[in-house]
Amino acid sequence: MTQGVQFLLTGLAAMETLARRLALMLKPGDIIALSGDLGTGKTALSRATIQTLGGGTLEVPSPTFTLVQLYELPDFDLWHFDFYRLEAPQDALELNIEDAFATGASLIEWPEKLGPYLPPNRLDIHLSFTENATTRHANLVGGGHWVTRMDELSDG
Repeated sequence: MTQGVQFLLTGLAAMETLARRLALMLKPGDIIALSGDLGTGKTALSRATIQTLGGGTLEVPSPTFTLVQLYELPDFDLWHFDFYRLEAPQDALELNIEDAFATGASLIEWPEKLGPYLPPNRLDIHLSFTENATTRHANLVGGGHWVTRMDELSDG
């Protein structure tokens, strides 16, 4: 079973508002899978979520070339994965995704590259372009324990 909610994000401020709401909800074991075309805002949403959790003081580079950035936060570790350049799904095992999924929270850009290693208990966020260059559609679908948590996002 899944549960979904949609947002129209007008400008960076709306993206950052969604990121703050996500950050307040995150806890160890959470997985957020961010998909969408290049330039739709996956990294911007990830960066704003991480900066919120870090009190706005963290430098948050894109992990496009390193594939993963680890942030040791006060309450849990947060893993930011970018699998755009991942050659094969099993290559992600070398990046300690099993530890990330078990003990920390994970933000995953290009989650479809994980194939069978992407757990079903996750929040999927698909970002897409609109006719307006500064506006994005955000379609959020929760599986597993996220089904019962989707109301927190839609009511926030």
